[in-house]
Amino acid sequence: MDAMDGYQALSPTVLPLVEWYRSGHRDLPWRRDPTPYHVWISEIMLQQTRVQAAIPYYERFLSLFPDAAALARAPQEKLLKAWEGLGYYSRARNLQKAARMICERFDGRFPTSYDEWLSLPGVGPYTAGAVCSIAFGLPVPAVDGNVLRVFSRLLALEEDVTAPTVKKELNELASSLVPPDAPGEYNQALMELGATVCLPNGAPLCGSCPVAGHCRAFQDGNQASFPLKSPKKPRKILPVTVFLIEYQGRWALMKRPDKGLLANLWEFPQKEGHLDSRQAASCFDGWLRLSGEPRPLLPAVHVFTHLEWRMSGWKIHVKEVLPGCPFTWAKPEELQNTYAIPSAFSSFLPACFVQNDL
Repeated sequence: MDAMDGYQALSPTVLPLVEWYRSGHRDLPWRRDPTPYHVWISEIMLQQTRVQAAIPYYERFLSLFPDAAALARAPQEKLLKAWEGLGYYSRARNLQKAARMICERFDGRFPTSYDEWLSLPGVGPYTAGAVCSIAFGLPVPAVDGNVLRVFSRLLALEEDVTAPTVKKELNELASSLVPPDAPGEYNQALMELGATVCLPNGAPLCGSCPVAGHCRAFQDGNQASFPLKSPKKPRKILPVTVFLIEYQGRWALMKRPDKGLLANLWEFPQKEGHLDSRQAASCFDGWLRLSGEPRPLLPAVHVFTHLEWRMSGWKIHVKEVLPGCPFTWAKPEELQNTYAIPSAFSSFLPACFVQNDL
């Protein structure tokens, strides 16, 4: 990609995009009061979550942690519970690490430079650019997947937009286009265009696009061919057996390791592989004495980024817990209100609130 050609092709789109954004855009809660804290929290949530799904989480999060100081001192269990259902829990942990850094290194004041924001845990070039341009009016780019898609179509870019060198070139191009007098509006206009008009799946709404006249893909009639991406590697398929184990009205939980997948979250006991009834009954010999035979649960599937769990399950009732049993026993209401349980287990959770086995 030639940088000068890219600039010449896209510079005429800057003013129309800003005017289009000013004329009307989605009313989102973080846009009503774009403080650094509000923009930062929203951008971290939106990294892996759709806007409409993120809104109630965002509003509840702010009610629990209204500022960086409250977030910094929050018990991690409360933080992870507030994040439950959003997934990618490292985002929440990095938010707290960054909040503590803001309180300790920056004396409770938010950084005001792009490089300082990049120094915070969990903050990359896009998030730093979004916060600095929207909250502080700094002329820096904010290039996310939406922006990559928009640029690839405008330029009919015959290169893989996920390649590091191409992303770097597009980020530099975006930097050259940011208008000093409206950096936040321009960056949000690109995001808005990608989210509402230049759509990722299905046909883009080119008839509603304020810069369609400058779009090479639109002119060639091959918008759906862009952006170019390398094929994804197939996900690893992992069979898993989940156990709902009940003892005196409480349910067995285990805490996952503090590193790796779903780190520090609570889960129902599980084993790799699909176990039959006999195997399930013998799984906890030495820890539990069972009451009756295990009962099957409906199967479920949970998809992570690079991994797919195909889960079967057994519901087990216990008459005695033996010394050395490693489980934590939670009341049903604690499963809902206290323990952060990943959405991977959400299909099994309702079985803890019914009296009759399947």
